[in-house]
Amino acid sequence: MPKAIWNGTVLAESNQCEVVEGNQYFPPDSINKEYFQESSTHTSCPWKGQASYYTIVVDGQENKDAAWYYPSAKEKAKNIEGYVAFWRGVKVEV
Repeated sequence: MPKAIWNGTVLAESNQCEVVEGNQYFPPDSINKEYFQESSTHTSCPWKGQASYYTIVVDGQENKDAAWYYPSAKEKAKNIEGYVAFWRGVKVEV
């Protein structure tokens, strides 16, 4: 089962992930919300839409904008709307 781990803590775990461009996108109900803080960062993808970010906080340590998601994905990316993906040192085990 895919899981996302940072700082020794499981951030998300699910058998219902979607893989897009090599990234595991975790369903919104599979993330441990206590470690996620909304970020004001946004980026844009031509075919997926505007991404929003989360800063991950575990044991007082922050990993700024280490997770992202598409709250209103474009038509071709509707399968990952609301799903969360990771980078910046977050290890995703498959």
